[in-house]
Amino acid sequence: MSKESRKFKVPDEIATLYDFVSSLDLRHFVEHGVQHQPKDDLTSPSALADWMAERGLSKSGAAPSRKTFEEAFRLRGALRDYIKCDPAERDRRAAIHQSLSAALEPFSLRVAGLGKKGMRLLPAQINAQPGISAVVAELYDGATSGMLARLKMCAAEECQRVFFDRSKPGTRRWCQSALCGNRMKTRTYREKHKEERDQS
Repeated sequence: MSKESRKFKVPDEIATLYDFVSSLDLRHFVEHGVQHQPKDDLTSPSALADWMAERGLSKSGAAPSRKTFEEAFRLRGALRDYIKCDPAERDRRAAIHQSLSAALEPFSLRVAGLGKKGMRLLPAQINAQPGISAVVAELYDGATSGMLARLKMCAAEECQRVFFDRSKPGTRRWCQSALCGNRMKTRTYREKHKEERDQS
């Protein structure tokens, strides 16, 4: 769990998944006079190793192979595409499903009985990166519990920040209504009135 996931009160059960998809920040708007600059926390195998070490997902601290890094990078993209879809549409988008399924293959899981600790999902392959497999396990658990449906992407194109929808009806479209919501509503209002003026 990171400072960001704690700040936005993301449930512990999907906090690592949230951190993983949020490692790409595409915001490029001005907030309180400050211009956001897009950034990516996973630019190399060593950066991925640092990201996992910060979250206790890697014991050795050794950088993953270039192949594993590229697989993790592809998985993050597929997860973001999936989360960007409205939850009601996610199961209907065949292309999104196929892309995500393909990206998940290198990080397949198996069920292991661990005595008093109960059963857990663990990497099915010896060569799988355990840290990323932990993300996949949270994806499965989130889908099973229904929490995944509340993990969404801000509808503002200049934001696209992932957020956890804590609203009672689960219908939020913006990461922050007072920020992105107001900005988009103001823009829509201006565009509508501009069209009306142009037509008159």
